[in-house]
Amino acid sequence: MYAICLQIAARSTCFLLYLTRKAYNCLAVFLILKQLINTLQLKTFYYILVLILVFSGRAVQAQQVDSIFFHLYTDSLKKGVHNYINVDGKLSNGQWQPLTAKDLHFTASAGRFEGNDLIVDTSFKGEKIDVKATLKANPQLWKEITIYIKTVDTTERLKTMKEVLPGSSSPGRKSKKSRRNP
Repeated sequence: MYAICLQIAARSTCFLLYLTRKAYNCLAVFLILKQLINTLQLKTFYYILVLILVFSGRAVQAQQVDSIFFHLYTDSLKKGVHNYINVDGKLSNGQWQPLTAKDLHFTASAGRFEGNDLIVDTSFKGEKIDVKATLKANPQLWKEITIYIKTVDTTERLKTMKEVLPGSSSPGRKSKKSRRNP
């Protein structure tokens, strides 16, 4: 009888560890523990509980950043504006997480950082800037990229209200007054 209880305890322990490690249904773990209390001796239950707590602690550890990547929204930097430098971290479980200045230390060959924003002075004469992002939690993990400065000035004229909104000044259109009184 005691050997059968130990086999049930061993199989149940493996199953509980699997459930706990994968962080599946907590209710199922509770129900199995309740069943073990009813069927096994109290001493065996305590050993199983200690094993579960030891092995589940390893599964709860936070995911760590394995590598970092730049995912820029633009192909060039503009002078005098906030250029957002988007950096994402690939976690050890394969998922992506956006990284901010709280997670990274930014350096650049020119300009200054405010958070993730690189601000390039309007008097900057170079054609490119080297940006480096270093993970604060692991300074050995860093990535560097060269970003060019936008060279063509696009000072396009914005349309006026009359050009944007249809009104009486548009050719081929009748005003509201003329439509009411035929």
